[in-house]
Amino acid sequence: MTKRLWMTMLLMLGLAAGGQVARAMSWPPAPSIKARAWALVDARSGQVLARHNETMHLPPASLTKMMTLYLAFEDIKLGRLKLDERVSVSKKAWKIGGSTMFLDPRMHPTVEQLLHGIATLSGNDACIALAEHVAGSEEAFAERMNQKARELGLTNTHFVNATGFPAPNHYSSALDMARLGAALWRDFPEQYALFSERSYSYGGHTQPNRNRLLWMYPGADGIKTGHTEEAGYCLVGSAEKNGMRLVSAVFGTDSDMERARQSRVLLTYGFRNFVSMRPAERDIRRKVAVWQGKADAVWLVPERPVWITVPRGYERRVAFRLRYHAPLTAPITKNQKIGVIEAVVKGGKDNPLVLARVNMRARNDVPLASWLGRQWDRLRLWWAGDAASASAR
Repeated sequence: MTKRLWMTMLLMLGLAAGGQVARAMSWPPAPSIKARAWALVDARSGQVLARHNETMHLPPASLTKMMTLYLAFEDIKLGRLKLDERVSVSKKAWKIGGSTMFLDPRMHPTVEQLLHGIATLSGNDACIALAEHVAGSEEAFAERMNQKARELGLTNTHFVNATGFPAPNHYSSALDMARLGAALWRDFPEQYALFSERSYSYGGHTQPNRNRLLWMYPGADGIKTGHTEEAGYCLVGSAEKNGMRLVSAVFGTDSDMERARQSRVLLTYGFRNFVSMRPAERDIRRKVAVWQGKADAVWLVPERPVWITVPRGYERRVAFRLRYHAPLTAPITKNQKIGVIEAVVKGGKDNPLVLARVNMRARNDVPLASWLGRQWDRLRLWWAGDAASASAR
């Protein structure tokens, strides 16, 4: 009868607190935030550091414009859109109302001017003009917005328009908007400086950025405000200190000033209580045994650079464990996904806290061995049983 040899391998690496009795780790308690929903994310690691009602479907108001800008930045990056292109202003854009950059059909602003008008002035007219220029209509542009939301993993978001004007079935969540803010910083570093602009002039009108956080919090450089009667006052804020990039999202505060204050509380909590770390690949890669192959082992490496966010004081208690199904048999192809690496914080008898998971991939091919070699390994596996897997620990 064939033995089942599948099991989960655990390989531990890290610096433990030398000679000291491990104690259970306590996550820093989150602050009390005066908002309907909120989330705090480390943009590099993607870890969520604090949250409340973070997946609740809520109207995002002008936070919607972050996705409008994401698609514009993407088209510029891909060469589909140029900054100096002239854009026509339709009657729909002209008559939209709300926050505007005072466009009218006689004007032909450039794409670059519209980007400033959206990021700094929250111009509804600029959003519609850009959406129509890029996709032919705002409705078609909204379809692209939803497609991109799915690609980015924003599972609690659906857009109906490019502005955030109230509409049935137009919603997002605090966590999705924080993740979108992190994606803007990660994917478009050359364009990201737009979000720190404090004022902008167009057509004889100079208007300030509504994001008070830019004046209130050192290191703040974005991202977007939003407000409607239904949504309340919303803000996705961003700041960087000592190599750590945090993005906060607050939904449904009571005032323009309050959304900035609550964002400041969240960001301060993050910078005070956490540290971002980037372990070297040599500390994460693993050499694991291979059966029935022309090589006896293969190196596994993370599929992307690994960043982790750790509560301050626990940096030296971070460990990495590899999980994969063993025994691993040939053939193996280069870049084949083989298990995951988990970053954990060790402590006491409790299960270690998993901070992050990253897929591991084979660094090289391992072709099948000869017929005789394969038979020999099958015999060894049968003879060794579970010990063949345990020996690789």
